[in-house]
Amino acid sequence: MSATQPPADLTPLPQVRRLVTSIPGPNSQRLAARLRAAAPKAAHSPTLPVFAARAGGGVILDVDGNSLIDLASGIAVTTVGASHPAVAAAVAEQVRRFTHTCFMVTPYESYIALAEQLAARYPGVPAEDVRAMFFNSGAEAVENAVKIARAATGRQAVVAFDHAFHGRTYMALAMTAKAKPYKAHFAPFPAEVYRGPASYPYRDGLSGEAAAQRWIEHVETQIGAANVAAVVLEPIQGEGGFLTPAPGFTKAIVEWCHRHGAVFVADEIQSGIARTGDFFAIEHEGVTPDLITVAKGIAGGMPLSGVVGRAEIMDAAGPGGIGGTFGGNPAACAAALAVLDAIERDGLRQRAREIGATLTAGLRALQAADARIGEVRGRGAMQAIELVDPASQAPDAALAKAVAGHAIGHGVATLTCGSYGNVIRFLPPLTISDALLTEAIGVLGEALAAV
Repeated sequence: MSATQPPADLTPLPQVRRLVTSIPGPNSQRLAARLRAAAPKAAHSPTLPVFAARAGGGVILDVDGNSLIDLASGIAVTTVGASHPAVAAAVAEQVRRFTHTCFMVTPYESYIALAEQLAARYPGVPAEDVRAMFFNSGAEAVENAVKIARAATGRQAVVAFDHAFHGRTYMALAMTAKAKPYKAHFAPFPAEVYRGPASYPYRDGLSGEAAAQRWIEHVETQIGAANVAAVVLEPIQGEGGFLTPAPGFTKAIVEWCHRHGAVFVADEIQSGIARTGDFFAIEHEGVTPDLITVAKGIAGGMPLSGVVGRAEIMDAAGPGGIGGTFGGNPAACAAALAVLDAIERDGLRQRAREIGATLTAGLRALQAADARIGEVRGRGAMQAIELVDPASQAPDAALAKAVAGHAIGHGVATLTCGSYGNVIRFLPPLTISDALLTEAIGVLGEALAAV
């Protein structure tokens, strides 16, 4: 056991914000020094300067005894909380049975049960016409969706969008828009990957239809509809700034794909699994995707991802063409089944809507008093504020960094994002209390006033 790691304590965490040291405290500082000595520079810049000892409900307890309100959920992963009892019990039971066989060698029932449950939740397609396959990370899911689409269409071109983030492996990175810190120094990237303009209502002022027409003209003139294997779109663009497209944009893109035989992939890695109030964020758009990628919130913190979609497309890749040693790990599948049960049993889709209403009301009240908040946007428990210069509306990344840093220093864990670095995003666990949520908004207001 580490010298800074307290003995195991399975009593429920008090759901309070409490600071007993400055942030970071001495134990976190000692661990940061060990991290710098043990790991390369790429691992030296965690968003929060504290080290976790426990987490659960709506709080993170650090190694110095500080309790921070969690508005990050490990980047939308711990949707049902970081230590949901049913998830922990399911994982413990599975690892007592076996930790691994490789599903491609010796399969097991939990993988099948998870595929069935996701098929039953797929929007617009009967469950019997849906198939699912599982991997480890979101980037793997995206890359395998591309492989499936290319196999199904016999085409090569993949089209993503400005402000997109799809992962850090090479194909996913080629699809990602932001250069720093993701793409700098890592070129060259795979060929036949393109991007078109996204819908960014706050900055482009376009209706959904007009933004879609701009994208269509770009694709048809610069790529050619007959060459497009897949169009990959985040229903709400996560790292790009929680960009929620103008009404009608996504529908027009999906209709274009279906007209021209391209596979439409909804990348739900950050927005899915009840985060926005529906199980998948694409449901808000009233469209039926061909494929959906899932990860993050699907398994309560265990590494699991997947591609779910229409059977005739999913079956395009032959036996052995897609897979991996650890894909659909049995402990991760057990965790995912427990997560899906918790979402239904605890009414967490409705809870996401309630959290969204509370966040929206609180953030808009702050906006009314502070012209530096250019826009409040998002759906459900996936909300953000864009910080700008009030006179020019130019992005203010320094302000976003300062506000987030002040909030963290006062016990509220939050994250920045956006192509311009000027967005603060809010991704609380769906198990957070109203009291913690309201308190966190108050701390954010204090941070805005302080900087």
